[in-house]
Amino acid sequence: MSARNRELANLIVVGILTALGFASVYIARQEVVSTASLSYAGFFFALYLAAHLVARLAVPFADPYLLPMAGLLTGIGLTEIYRLNPSDAFRQGLWIVVALAAFSLTLYALRRDYRRLESYKYLFGLTAIGLLVLPAVPGLGTSVNGARLWVHVGSLQFQPGELAKVFLIVFLAGYLREKREVLAQGRLKDFGPLLLIWGGAMLVLVETNDLGSALLYFGIFLAMVYVATSRLLYVGLGAGLFLAGAFGVYHFVAHVRDRVTIWLHPWTDHAVYCGINGKMLPRQDCASFQLVKSLYSVAHGNWFGTGLGKGTFESTSGHQLFPYIKTDFIYSALAQELGLVGVAALLLVFMLIVARGFKIAMLAHDGFSKLLAVGLTFAFALQTFIIVGGILRVIPLTGITLPFVSYGGSSVVANFVLLAGLLLVSNRANAERA
Repeated sequence: MSARNRELANLIVVGILTALGFASVYIARQEVVSTASLSYAGFFFALYLAAHLVARLAVPFADPYLLPMAGLLTGIGLTEIYRLNPSDAFRQGLWIVVALAAFSLTLYALRRDYRRLESYKYLFGLTAIGLLVLPAVPGLGTSVNGARLWVHVGSLQFQPGELAKVFLIVFLAGYLREKREVLAQGRLKDFGPLLLIWGGAMLVLVETNDLGSALLYFGIFLAMVYVATSRLLYVGLGAGLFLAGAFGVYHFVAHVRDRVTIWLHPWTDHAVYCGINGKMLPRQDCASFQLVKSLYSVAHGNWFGTGLGKGTFESTSGHQLFPYIKTDFIYSALAQELGLVGVAALLLVFMLIVARGFKIAMLAHDGFSKLLAVGLTFAFALQTFIIVGGILRVIPLTGITLPFVSYGGSSVVANFVLLAGLLLVSNRANAERA
């Protein structure tokens, strides 16, 4: 069976699983199976069939498992969003249409040779900083939970940092491919443009209090420098810079200090000052309310979960037990309804995507392709770790979304562009081996 036929077969399985998921949710809520609910699954499969046809034409030798696994993740996310709020599922479905259009356009536009992107590396770097600056522009940016992440243009709201992540990876891949030998020798002058672009991005992210993305960008930067130079010294220096920066930010930025305090001490036996309403309350009833309710949700799932559509996310009066469940905390909702076994399987899908991505990087023959695949894969892996680790209290909680699963247009579009990049590298590497 050819690679594209394997991809199609896997997509059919994903479509069936998505239909079963929607049916399970609808049965749990209405005790009947509605053709309206199954129409989501049919529409979902039709979208991925169209994306498969584009991949069959543009990247015939590409990895046959990445698109089905991304489809499975988006199917799980769309099913859970539908379970939480059907109208949100409709909007997310529209964003998936936009994301798959961006995916197809990327494949088609770069099908001949994506490596020409390297010639525009500085433009990509500056564009990435420009996108990160947008939320700080008065009148455009809005604050959510203390961080300026979003840009409003009329009725459209988007998070430019998601796309900036991909642009910065293209810049780093191009620059590090060109300078990796002199960087390995430790010549400081060759670090100038690299540190300028990266430092500008860090300053913007700290200024907007988007510290989850700052951690993500720092990790991508450090990983790609190490892969390009094979110098453990740079990893040590980077870790030292991170610790020093974290110490300084903790002492001078109240938002970060609050996040660390919530992480270390989410529960209190005594009342503490609540900045939201100015009252004295236990921390679990104020600053750490979301995290604590999220942990209760995860624990309630036990081994096998309550079942899709049977989780408890609303009070008897109809109010959500904790906010942002469809975005930052959708993993908690899935953990309650799928249980430990279900979310372990979900994380295994993420791990398989990462494994396929790094395999693509190893198969690539030129430096730019290798670094591009490593950067895209590591960004996906680190973003998943940051959000899941925050929810499970492994690290302080940040506002990063779970790739392909969380509600949000900016995230799903950026991650499908990222996926297209991996398929382009895979196609070239496999074609050269054939």
